[in-house]
Amino acid sequence: MNARTIVVLLALIAAAGGSAAQSDFGPGGLFALAERCMACHNGLVAPDGLDVSIGGNWRASMMAHSSRDPYWQAAVRRETIDHPSAVAVIEDECAVCHMPMSRFLAAGDGRRGEIFAHLPLAAARSPTARLAGAGVSCTVCHQVRADGLGEPDSFTGGFVIDRATPLGGRDIFGPFDVDEGRTAVMRSASRFEPARADHVQSSELCATCHTLYTHALGPDGEVVGELPEQVPYLEWRHSDFSGRRSCQSCHMPEVAGEMAITGVLGQPRAAFSRHVFRGGNFLMPRIFNRFADELEPRALPEELDTASRRTAEHLQTSSAEVRIAAAGLAGDRLELSVELVNLAGHKLPTAYPSRRAWLHLEVADRDGRPVFSSGALRPDGAVAGNDNDADPRRFEPHHEVISKPEEVQVYEAVMVDPDGRVTTGLLSAVRFVKDNRLLPSGFDPATADPDIAVQGGAAADPDFSGGSDRVRYRVEVDPGVAPFRVTAKLWYQPVGFRWARNLADYDADEPRRFVRMFDALSASSAVVLAGAEATVTANPSVEGQE
Repeated sequence: MNARTIVVLLALIAAAGGSAAQSDFGPGGLFALAERCMACHNGLVAPDGLDVSIGGNWRASMMAHSSRDPYWQAAVRRETIDHPSAVAVIEDECAVCHMPMSRFLAAGDGRRGEIFAHLPLAAARSPTARLAGAGVSCTVCHQVRADGLGEPDSFTGGFVIDRATPLGGRDIFGPFDVDEGRTAVMRSASRFEPARADHVQSSELCATCHTLYTHALGPDGEVVGELPEQVPYLEWRHSDFSGRRSCQSCHMPEVAGEMAITGVLGQPRAAFSRHVFRGGNFLMPRIFNRFADELEPRALPEELDTASRRTAEHLQTSSAEVRIAAAGLAGDRLELSVELVNLAGHKLPTAYPSRRAWLHLEVADRDGRPVFSSGALRPDGAVAGNDNDADPRRFEPHHEVISKPEEVQVYEAVMVDPDGRVTTGLLSAVRFVKDNRLLPSGFDPATADPDIAVQGGAAADPDFSGGSDRVRYRVEVDPGVAPFRVTAKLWYQPVGFRWARNLADYDADEPRRFVRMFDALSASSAVVLAGAEATVTANPSVEGQE
């Protein structure tokens, strides 16, 4: 890029209002709103014609909505009600990764981060409040330095960002080298200096906010325990995905071929990572769309719909396989063996413990009449037969063999408080009494760190191992109505029924609002990840598995 081109381009940027205004930055000029970056990083089309605009993809993601998430707001309010003497500490800790920019500024001034002082976000007018409402924006992740990444001090939001360098000379990290001309353009447009840094494509970067430890609090706000709330990075590190595939390889898939990553004078780049941040939460974009007037999402309705649909499609094609490994009649008993394979690089499901998967098995006779059902999804989002959905004081155990409709295999993490009572309160929980989430390939339960260990009955199940689980069913039937049609489906729900329903006990706006929203969409709060079918005759082999 020659000098004349640079001069012309800078003039065009200034004429279009592209020159960086101080109002676009927070106090001290440490962060910029995403709109500043979108000016150049939108309007991007992949070689296959797919719109891969960074801003458009990001603004429909949960990263963009981290501070607007109604479930998160409800959960934080619940914790402050449960632990009134620790409200300031709770808000500060929960703001670290959900309102990172405003909280980072507060910490730099020796203050605690705030959450509810910035709500409602629609009314936010101050620069700090605008940063609070901007979620996990571009200049958060792209300013994180390599210092200490992957070490325990970097977890629970322990990322390092330069505080000292003034606006105009601050580095913004990316995976590519940028020539002098384009560096001048970016400096003028954004006031940031592009710098190549390989750590932006490392799993350790993601681990800073996706490896979270919470501290259980006693009646006076004292710390009484610590819980590995969500540790997908540690699960990944103990799998055979580590060193082979990074978090970004799945959650920020690369575009095939070369393409420009800026809309103006973009240079063709190979291995551009799409900023879709696809994960496991297809439900929240649906909620944002359904209740847009209340929640004021950052994205357009069609963008939210696309994000939800593509998240569900990714889950249904890349997370699990279900196989009916063996099936046959033994007298008046139908015996089945269902194998589930985890395709992900971490536990399935992983991260926030409200997530669960379960096996729904149905048997029908030769005329299609139902003979047996275990694990059906009810219209209210509950799972038939699940003890915890029926009674918050109980939980469904891990099963090696299922022979009754009221038994269901639920893959989940169940927490208890210091008195051993089942809870969905993160700051009341001290340990997991059950963790039978499907393990990733290569995960050795015998050598796993306690923070990622299998808990409960699955630890003694010889069929529960790295990469898969096998569940056996023994169903009483009348052989005279054979052949039988067997259908096995693995379902997934990002916010389990009990996690939503427990919020109904709290007399506050945020919990009441989320329960209302969940109830409105409860029938579509789960999706089928994978399934298989088979026809079973008197022959002890599987026929017609799909």
